[in-house]
Amino acid sequence: MEQMKNNASRCTLIGDIVGSRGSVDRADLHRAVEAALRQVDDAVPSLTGLRVTVGDEFQGSYATLGEALDAGLRVRLALLPDVDTRIGVGRGSVTTLDPERGIEDGPGWWAARAAVEAAEEAAAKPATRHLRTALRVDASEDDSAVDAVNAALLCRDHLVGSCSERSIRLLRGLMEPHTTQGDLATLEGISPSAVSQRVRADGLGAVLAAHDLLRALP
Repeated sequence: MEQMKNNASRCTLIGDIVGSRGSVDRADLHRAVEAALRQVDDAVPSLTGLRVTVGDEFQGSYATLGEALDAGLRVRLALLPDVDTRIGVGRGSVTTLDPERGIEDGPGWWAARAAVEAAEEAAAKPATRHLRTALRVDASEDDSAVDAVNAALLCRDHLVGSCSERSIRLLRGLMEPHTTQGDLATLEGISPSAVSQRVRADGLGAVLAAHDLLRALP
């Protein structure tokens, strides 16, 4: 085995598929996830490649928290409404045990694992059933903003989880640069005013504003 590589503090993203065992066609699900990961990795390049690791899980590493949260939301929107994902982000150092197979370990990896588990646990409670994203940091990292970030993610995910299929498509479109509400109105076959109403009524504007603030985090 090649010598293990130590990576300085960074943000590790671990994601999994919600309810994947109930999928009728798991091969088709796997192809959809891989396509979404390629699309997101082009938009928000990761340090190690956003990739399927084992089973229904995927993983990527990012230099900043903002990039990891940006990628996580994009993956979710790329797969909704047919497939939902759960995202855990952990900050801390990571050791690459096997570069070829992408096997990693270390405080940052375990923090991301804990974040996935925290999101799953919260989603089992009625009041926080829409939560799909959580952040944890290694004990050696500054954790002063963790609670604030998780509070923002809780509110953002509630809005996303409450969206109709059309609103999900609109939100996905509005996250792309140079896409206007007029463009989306044409694609949806509705009026620009109808798009504007949905942006206001379904909180899409709030999701986008929160996303802009979160993805700017260092």
